[in-house]
Amino acid sequence: MPPRLRIAYAGTPDFAVPALAALHAAGHDLVAVYTQPDRPSGRGQAVTASPVKHRALELGIPVLQPATLRTPE
Repeated sequence: MPPRLRIAYAGTPDFAVPALAALHAAGHDLVAVYTQPDRPSGRGQAVTASPVKHRALELGIPVLQPATLRTPE
């Protein structure tokens, strides 16, 4: 049996969702998901969460949405 890893995952678009789901299905410990902040989209400019955020919340994984990952914090 491979070792169980503690993982912080970063992703936002649709194509990042299958990798997140596969890590969860493999039994790894996903400690946090980093994704872009919710943004206005569509004609009504309704604030919409990213596909990765939706899936992470469904899986019960904590979601962090910093404005940028380039700061020292």
